[in-house]
Amino acid sequence: MSINGNHNISKPKAWILAARPKTLPAAVAPVLVGTALAYALNHFSLWPALAALGAALLIQISVNFANDYFDFVKGIDTEERKGPLRVVASGLITPNELKIGLAIVMALAFVLGLYLTSVAGWPILVVGILSLICALAYSGGPYPLASHGLGDVFVFIFFGMVAVSGTYFVQAGTLSSWALLASLPMGGLITAILVVNNLRDIETDQQAGKITLAVMMGPDNTRIEYSLLCTLAYLSPIMMWINGWSPWIFISFLSMPLAAVLIRKIFMIESGPEMNKLLAQTAQLTLLHSVLFAIGLILK
Repeated sequence: MSINGNHNISKPKAWILAARPKTLPAAVAPVLVGTALAYALNHFSLWPALAALGAALLIQISVNFANDYFDFVKGIDTEERKGPLRVVASGLITPNELKIGLAIVMALAFVLGLYLTSVAGWPILVVGILSLICALAYSGGPYPLASHGLGDVFVFIFFGMVAVSGTYFVQAGTLSSWALLASLPMGGLITAILVVNNLRDIETDQQAGKITLAVMMGPDNTRIEYSLLCTLAYLSPIMMWINGWSPWIFISFLSMPLAAVLIRKIFMIESGPEMNKLLAQTAQLTLLHSVLFAIGLILK
């Protein structure tokens, strides 16, 4: 049954809404940085890079589908929800349809993972399987990560460190301390996207028994967390420059004015619609920073 009466939205558009396009820069950005680093260190390989991008997008969509499904099943999505439309709760897609869609998307991600395993070896298979398990465990399973204050940690590790380092690994065939250092800005900014989401939903999450880190810390500390995560994005280029990269690495600082505006904004806004706008702007900051950071890495 629809809680919002959105019966005029077509089924294809509903599936696009379920994928949450505004969150997809979180999948593109770390792959872009990892690929740029591989190029800078003479390890660039086109097909593994494209496969890594496809897998990252599919895993992000899997997380979004699973979150939509499990939040509906657990009664977290209600009429009081302040966030964007959820397709199951609104009746646009049935729970069973979304489960089938989730299975298809995860299967496609697994196929790409098998290709990347053939290129880079069994560590990628392990990482891929763990990523898919965590995509489900984020909202579902006996111990949902997002409901026990672990969502931020999961996002930082898998969408930041693992995504950048994994993208580099499938092209270079080895890990690098540079990849870990380059992953920190992505981990920080992508987690900041989640922080805005959780800050917006503190009241409804509390009512539903979903204990996010934002619920644990409260609104004020969550805003501080956002500020620190955005600031982290500008520390890695400094460390890389100190350790030998050229000043071109600082081209990513061109995104700093936008980051400053968003940090100021998060301390000023309260309403759901404004938080939704800030969430989209944080995703835009993530993509902008990743593009500039990638350019700086390539120019080295």
